[in-house]
Parts: sequence; C-alpha cells; structure tokens
Amino acid sequence: MSSITLIRARQILDSRGNPTVQVDITLSDGSFGRASVPSGASTGSHEVLELRDHEKSFDGLGVTKAIAHTNTLIAQAIVGKEFTQQTLDATLIALDGTENKSNLGANAILGVSLAFAHAAAHSAQKPLWRYFADTFGVSLPSLPRPMANVLNGGKHALHSTDIQEFMIVPIDAPFSEGLQKITETFHALKSVLVSDGQSTLVGDEGGFAPSLPSNQAALDLLVTAIRKAGYVPGKDIGLAIDVAATELYRDGAYTLAKDNIAGDATLMIDTYKKWIGAYPIISIEDGLAEDDWSGWTLLTKELGATQLVGDDLFVTSVARIQKGIDAHAANAVLIKPNQIGTLTETASAVALAKQAGYKTIISHRSGETEDTTIADLAVGLDAGQIKAGSLSRGERTAKYNRLLQIEEELG
Repeated sequence: MSSITLIRARQILDSRGNPTVQVDITLSDGSFGRASVPSGASTGSHEVLELRDHEKSFDGLGVTKAIAHTNTLIAQAIVGKEFTQQTLDATLIALDGTENKSNLGANAILGVSLAFAHAAAHSAQKPLWRYFADTFGVSLPSLPRPMANVLNGGKHALHSTDIQEFMIVPIDAPFSEGLQKITETFHALKSVLVSDGQSTLVGDEGGFAPSLPSNQAALDLLVTAIRKAGYVPGKDIGLAIDVAATELYRDGAYTLAKDNIAGDATLMIDTYKKWIGAYPIISIEDGLAEDDWSGWTLLTKELGATQLVGDDLFVTSVARIQKGIDAHAANAVLIKPNQIGTLTETASAVALAKQAGYKTIISHRSGETEDTTIADLAVGLDAGQIKAGSLSRGERTAKYNRLLQIEEELG
C-alpha cells in the first residue's frame, strides 16, 4: 500500500461559471488522482454543507476557505500516511467533527475522497469502476440505464415549466443502443420545437427550456418527439419527471402554477395518477416535499407500481433512507456524493437502499464539471441507473462518453 505524498486543492469553475473545488493527490509510488466537485441549484435542506466564502468576490460563492482547509488541515492529517478508501473517509469525517461537515466543508472533504479514489485505482492498476466494485464489495458491476433530462424547468430554466426535469429513458436496451435512442429523440425534440416556433436554448443541465403553457404540454412534446424519432412511447422509451416539489410547497400546499393546480398531497397524487394514465411515465422524483413524510407514505401506497424517487427526501443519508424504509416512503433513492461528502458514505447509502429493495440512481448536479467519476461509480456500485443530464453540453456528454468506454472494457 502506498502513502499519500502530496495533496493540492485549487479553485476552478463549474458549468454555471461558479467556483468549485478541484483536488490533486499523489501517492508514494507516483500514482496520481484528480477530481472536481459539483454543486447543486435545487438543494435539499438536509444536505451536508457546501462551504462558500460569502465575501465580495464571485458574489460570495468563492471556495477559497474550502481550498485552504484542504491544503492545510486535511493535508497535515493525511500526508505521509497510508489509507484505504474507508480509513481515509473515516479520518476526514472525524477531522471535521460535525454532523453536516460544516467545519471543513463537504466540498473539501469530497474532493479529497474522490481524488484519493482515482490515485488508489491507478496504484492498483484498475479502472476506476473496478476499484469501486472491489472496494465496496460489489460482485457484479453493470452499466446503468441513462435518464436524460431533455426539457429543463423549475430552478434549472426560468420561465419554463413548474416541473424541474422532464426525462426520457430507454426501455430494455444495452447502454449504447439506449443512448442512441434517446439521443435521436433529443434531436427530434429540437426539430419539433423549431416547427412550433419555440426556443431551443438550453438550461443548466443541457435540456431545452421553452416557455410552455402547461406542464402537460412538455409531456406532449416528448411523446411527439419519441414518435418522430421512430420509436414507440412506453415500449422503446419511457418518460420520467423530477418535480422538485419542495420548491412548489408553501404553508402546507403545493402549487403547479402552469396548470392552475393548488392543494395538498392528495391533490398532487391525483394529478400524477392522471398523468400516468395519459403518458408513459415510469419514474417520478421528489413528487412531494422533503419533509412531507405522511404524504410520501400515501404517495407510495397509491403509486407504488411507478418508480418513486427520493432526492431531497433522502439526500444520500443512511439515516434518512432508513426513516423512509420504516415509513414505506418512496421505492428508489437518488444518490449524489456531494449531498453526503465521502465515497464510503455514498456506497453505504446505495447498499442500504438495495437491501431494502429500493432502486438506486447515481446523479450529477446542475453545476457540473468535466469530471466523470459518477459514471464509474454507477457501474462499480451496480446502481442500475444514472442521471447525467441531457445529450448536450460537454460536462454532461462526458459522463455518457465515459460509460461508452466502460461498455467496451466490460466487453
């Protein structure tokens, strides 16, 4: 086992032009690892703390404090020592000493955790996905099914829809074939928008962001695009939505302004039932607010045949996932490493979800970088599904292209 000889963090820009953390780690055998940390726009209130400077530069979004913690406090604790992934992550958690990683910053901690994984994989002469599988005891790594966000709304695209993401998902296809189907549908969607005189500008995650009269209008567009691409809705390609309902929840009521719908969880559930009856929707993410536990239990009872994904509900936290299991809330977990702060905790969240029969989806964030670690993580943890954004913007397509490389490696 090699020891850590050098750690260096720097401030770089993410896909929204905001600062984020990048970390380099070198081991005593010369192995090198580099990783960059993403950032969310629509974030759950229970996520660990992303440390920002809150000073004049970059409108307060600088990360020089997280960089300084990495280059001093963290470096002093780990340089010259040997670690496994688990012992490194445990050391970082203990060094921070808070429940939400607010001392060092989860962005600093995750940058180190990720960069070490890259260096350790190089040292072991393994592809990163294989390193993850071996490290976390996954016997059958596999390629994930892509969930591509092709229409952006909510916080990802102003003046678009209430619903934050409208996704297309290939059904029963090998990765490269499924990617081809949704890419062709994405291009068909552009031609449909052009024909309708709609904008083809894209939002934060690379999906189109037209100004639509209703949320159902977005679903209609996707069905039209699937057919225009030569595929059958519900057979070749399904639909998925990320409602981001916490953003729509105020004083006990949910509001879908585009559809003139306002009411409690029961009304939202009835709305989803109507949509599922009319469209090939196979997955609903954050259909209710992050702390509406009773509503989530009812949602799961009523719509359990559909994949019901908790993102803000679970924030990749073992404690919150266990609470959901006990409450029979949701049946799938969105997995975002920067919601929890280390790879070991991320893997534990996946393992707990799978033990309970919940599906798992490795996910990007709206503020991304060219880093492709989540592609290897989705394969190595046998997550089954991945959200990497649309079929445009380099920070999104980088993940899909990495998965195409892994597909070759897996044979």
